[in-house]
Amino acid sequence: MGIRDAGGRAAVAILAAAGGWLIAQTSWGTPGHEPRFPQLTLETLSPAQRPLGEKIMKISSVGLAGPYNPMIRSPEMAQRMYDLLDYLRWHTSVPTRLNEFAILIQGRLWRSQVEWYAHYPLAIKAGLSEQVAADLKANRRPDGMKPDEAAVYDFCMELSTQHKVSDETFARAQQVLGEQGVVDLTALTGTYVTVAMLLSMAEEGVPPGKEPPFRAGEP
Repeated sequence: MGIRDAGGRAAVAILAAAGGWLIAQTSWGTPGHEPRFPQLTLETLSPAQRPLGEKIMKISSVGLAGPYNPMIRSPEMAQRMYDLLDYLRWHTSVPTRLNEFAILIQGRLWRSQVEWYAHYPLAIKAGLSEQVAADLKANRRPDGMKPDEAAVYDFCMELSTQHKVSDETFARAQQVLGEQGVVDLTALTGTYVTVAMLLSMAEEGVPPGKEPPFRAGEP
């Protein structure tokens, strides 16, 4: 996200892994609705939550909102999720453009306002075409995908909607990504389903004053 600590690592690296955005120390929940999870602060964390909370604060400098607000209610799970997301965002074998595209696919399938809001600019910055993203957002198979993008799209869509992957689709993905890449892509896809579920369950929304990507009544 452009903020780096003295060691050159993105200061928001892990926080971005769970959502990819900078957040204020407030909850973004549904307007006019009591938040399901009141916003935690470092001072309100329990002894079990505090070590991870301190770790997040040291690297992000942006608070404990977004998915971390519900996640840290289960501190051991949150720590393991933190470590997994660190790998899937910053150490994966999948190229960033394809990684962010895969996250957008899950964001669209789940109509996850926060996932799309957070990862759309990251995907465009990584080289994904705005037209491809626009088609995906409009719930249609994108025109003009590069061959590697089409392989990722078909793999993620088949796995997510049919709960299986054909031999032909698997072979295309493996040719593009290799064996490790196919495994990493599958883990990313499943993990961002979990992130979307957490955000939906907690009723997290986009920042105040920002337009939600998906409007009511749209497919």
